[in-house]
Amino acid sequence: MLFNSLDFAIFLPIVFALYWTIGHKNIKWQNAFIVIASYVFYGWWDYRFLSLILFSTLVDYTIGLSLKNKKKPSTRKALLWISIIVNIGFLGFFKYYNFFIDSFIDAFSLFGHTVNANTLNIILPVGISFYTFQTLSYTIDVYRRKLEPTSDLIGFSAFVCFFPQLVAGPIERATHLLPQFHKARKFSYDSAIDGLRQILWGLFKKMVIADNCARFANEIFNNYGEYSASTLFMGAVFFAFQIYGDFSGYSDIAIGTSRLFGFDLRQNFAYPYFSRDMAEFWRRWHISLSTWFRDYVYIPLGGSKGTKWIQIRNVFIVFIVSGFWHGANWTFLAWGALNALYFLPLLIFNKNRSHLNIVARNKLLPSIKEMSSIIFTFLLTVFAWIFFRSENLSHAFNYIEGLTSFDLFTLPEYIIRKKVYPTVLLLVFFFIVEWLGRNHKYAIEGIKEKTSLVARWGFYAFVIFLIGMYMETDESPFIYFQF
Repeated sequence: MLFNSLDFAIFLPIVFALYWTIGHKNIKWQNAFIVIASYVFYGWWDYRFLSLILFSTLVDYTIGLSLKNKKKPSTRKALLWISIIVNIGFLGFFKYYNFFIDSFIDAFSLFGHTVNANTLNIILPVGISFYTFQTLSYTIDVYRRKLEPTSDLIGFSAFVCFFPQLVAGPIERATHLLPQFHKARKFSYDSAIDGLRQILWGLFKKMVIADNCARFANEIFNNYGEYSASTLFMGAVFFAFQIYGDFSGYSDIAIGTSRLFGFDLRQNFAYPYFSRDMAEFWRRWHISLSTWFRDYVYIPLGGSKGTKWIQIRNVFIVFIVSGFWHGANWTFLAWGALNALYFLPLLIFNKNRSHLNIVARNKLLPSIKEMSSIIFTFLLTVFAWIFFRSENLSHAFNYIEGLTSFDLFTLPEYIIRKKVYPTVLLLVFFFIVEWLGRNHKYAIEGIKEKTSLVARWGFYAFVIFLIGMYMETDESPFIYFQF
């Protein structure tokens, strides 16, 4: 079920009404209802994969309780590895089986040998990368004794399958979200209104910004050989806004929906395109995944301790694994490695924590130096997105080769420019709102404090009007559903 679908527009009010009327006095009933609603939400796509969620839930629930009763270090470590192998095993099979088989065949073909190996027609379960990492965080934190294991199977099941963030995050830590299923939740009008406001902005990001940018990005990337360098550059920029609007829009809808049910999810995007260097960008982009890799991969490897060579090794491992997490394609590995190279000079010269504050805090405009840094960082990011968007490495390198033409400094083709004007104006509006709201968790959060009731509702009406005017007639899935 898509957030931007009519199905969800019917599903959400019904679930909301039943949740606060039937089980509002009993936490167990509320949690049980969340599990049922979440399984309906996920099963709407393909009910067959509900068994995977259930199996993952039971495995980590059981291992968590076992870890509580086991004192011997070797036994505890064995239990942890069972959880890791089971979860990563399922993820690896569904997501990477065909990739490894194809890569194996290609490797032998380079030496003139033909290998016959069968690939499988495997359907990638939506959200498997997200809920797998979420349940792993529980097992690892219980193993580290940072979290007491729960004996409440229903509450734990609700934590694993909570429908707002089940299929594309944010990837919540058990230490943050799980306790919220164990305490009483009361309806808050202010929290619900704030949730609706964030949902509205998320829908605008997805249905207006992302989907309109996607039309041009797809046309240009799919027919890159027919366009000038300036048009190819424009296509890459459109994809940058497409993926940001798409993914951060999903996160906004997920967080806002959670607030309707009395839950608090962590911020997943913090205006990454206003970053002044790549280290800041990765502190602001897909925060739940970046911090997951930091805490469960980077720090166990030694983190920033040890020699510079050890630190560089750890950075490359994290970025390449992060790239591989996104998909079974060499383009994602190249994207991860390129971002590691971007990060390298900052690490070597100890500049990776230079920008921890919000850019131009309490100012209307950034300084020339800040603006230059933002533009440079954005251009680096756009270049890296070419690998992320391309079908394969050949596609990526051909696209980049097309950017090296002298017509890079000319205006894009007239027919493209003529169609693109409304989308450019929408991006300008979007950029201004995001810039003015950068001090908040989402761009229009502060509107309730700074504007009158009439102006506030006028703005909401304008955003709804834009959604109605520029939304696609067909429901378009979110990009990160494929991850």
